Amino acid sequence: MNLKPRVVIIGAGFAGLNAAKALKNAAVDVLMLDKNNYHTFQPLLYQVATAGLEVGDIAQQVRHIFRNQANFRFRQATVSKVDWQAKEVLLSEGEAIGFDYLIIAAGAIYNDFGIKGVYEHAFMLKSLTEAANLRSHILKQFELASSSPELIDSGILNFVIVGAGPTGVEMAGALAELFDKVLPKDYPELDLTKAKIILLEMSDRVLAPYSERTQAYTESVLRGLKVDIRFHTVVAELHKDFVEMKDGSSLPTQTLIWAAGVRAHPLAEKLGLELERAYRIKVNPDLSLPDKPYAFVIGDMAAAKNKLGDLLPQVATVAIQQGKHVGKQINRLLNQRPSESFSYFDKGSMAIIGRNAGVAELSKNLGGFHLRGFMGWLGWLFIHLIYLPGHQNKANALLEWGYNYLTYDRHVRLIAFMKSQEGNNDLEKEHKKDLVAR
Repeated sequence: MNLKPRVVIIGAGFAGLNAAKALKNAAVDVLMLDKNNYHTFQPLLYQVATAGLEVGDIAQQVRHIFRNQANFRFRQATVSKVDWQAKEVLLSEGEAIGFDYLIIAAGAIYNDFGIKGVYEHAFMLKSLTEAANLRSHILKQFELASSSPELIDSGILNFVIVGAGPTGVEMAGALAELFDKVLPKDYPELDLTKAKIILLEMSDRVLAPYSERTQAYTESVLRGLKVDIRFHTVVAELHKDFVEMKDGSSLPTQTLIWAAGVRAHPLAEKLGLELERAYRIKVNPDLSLPDKPYAFVIGDMAAAKNKLGDLLPQVATVAIQQGKHVGKQINRLLNQRPSESFSYFDKGSMAIIGRNAGVAELSKNLGGFHLRGFMGWLGWLFIHLIYLPGHQNKANALLEWGYNYLTYDRHVRLIAFMKSQEGNNDLEKEHKKDLVAR
């Protein structure tokens, strides 16, 4: 019996999905492993957290995505490590799965930067469960304030966001619209002006990678939405009911959203490989591992660099291009051809701040145009609809956005806490335990 080479892909994120799709016509058997049976469109998690979209609008079952790819199989499982000598992936349940080629694309988690209390008390936007639970928590705070108004003075309606990058800015803008346009109708007995959105940033600007004009525009829009932006503010420690700053000051809050940066998935530390900044794995120019031409690392886990030697950003566009690239390289290796170096085609960056307020900066590869305001907002909507997987998801998101835009309403205002499945992932559980014990 002539068996095809097996390609094992760890992770069903942007990188893993695009690698699998690039292998559709290859003479291989593809097996994808992920702890969840679905792909999450992470750039829109904040909209789930702010009642703008349903959980199902930004996720799609992996098996459904690949239902027409004959050489693809999926298995819901958690990878604990890799036996390089035996060329086997070891699952947390103890089973070993052999491979001929391996693609590691487990993604990233938020980086606590050694700050105590982050993994115990902060909300993070890296999974559907976290986003849905954050939405429920936010709405629960208003219910508590409604039944016990005296709690407002203790900071129950202080919503603190750490990090003024794209995630922090988008979260702040979405919360501002929710508090100003939607919730006053639900809570007529509350003075919603007492709900505070506080954005903490250690530097002196928002959206650091963007141009100064875009930064100034973004700051102006956020302040117009009554977001309290505090620059040169460094968090020292998080507690259950307040956040402590390095200058000795403190801020009462029961809702702190951590958007201060990411690091590679804890699996990176279990593989016995050379790591670079933020625990990203060192790779060759073709994204393969040194001395392991059959294994590749892509997406947020890869320490891939540009021509200047700088690490590529941990964003979806990089992951998508790397996934396609590695799929092609495995095809080349199968045909006894040498692999090629990866070259990232930068298309630019974009973020949405609020209604009719977005920013988009195209790279020099696409003319270098900068869009702000309505056109930036429209461009953001268009691009995210393109990349959102599944026709039904695209249609649902478009209908939700249209409804929200026309009615100033968001109908996903449900308090329904989801039981976390992350506890089944022994690797992440162990990682968080280590961090909390520091």
